[in-house]
Amino acid sequence: MKVKKKDIQTPDDLERFTRELQEQIMAQIRKRYSEAVIDHWQNPRNFRKMDKPDGYAQVKGSCGDTMEMFVRMKDDKISDCTFQTDGCGTTIVCGSVVTELTRDKTFIQALGIVSADEILRQLGGLPESDVHCAQLAAEALRRALADSLHHKRSPWKKHYRRT
Repeated sequence: MKVKKKDIQTPDDLERFTRELQEQIMAQIRKRYSEAVIDHWQNPRNFRKMDKPDGYAQVKGSCGDTMEMFVRMKDDKISDCTFQTDGCGTTIVCGSVVTELTRDKTFIQALGIVSADEILRQLGGLPESDVHCAQLAAEALRRALADSLHHKRSPWKKHYRRT
């Protein structure tokens, strides 16, 4: 669709053009990504920093994206898991999936469930160029869980670290 300035003369013309352009962009995205990916991209879950987490990790991926993962444990289960990233939409999507996969799981269950392969399965796959985003999210969770285990053994240290 090639639009010329003379084709947009009224606010209704501009609104129609904008709507058509958005529809074309979404059609292109749907050719490449599943509905699950699009849903997590448009509505990321648990995309926020957590105050005083029991476990925290910051991991830099091979592409330069950084992901922070926060976990809170209660009765030996993950009661809350959140993340932040400076990464692309696919990195956000993968972080969002990890937080949903881990909720109400024990430490061992979360370690067993969350992997790049499981993230990809939940999303119906990703293009090869985006697989590293799933690896980044899984690694960030593993390190946050390791941090929570480390601080469980030395609870006094938790209060002195930065997040």
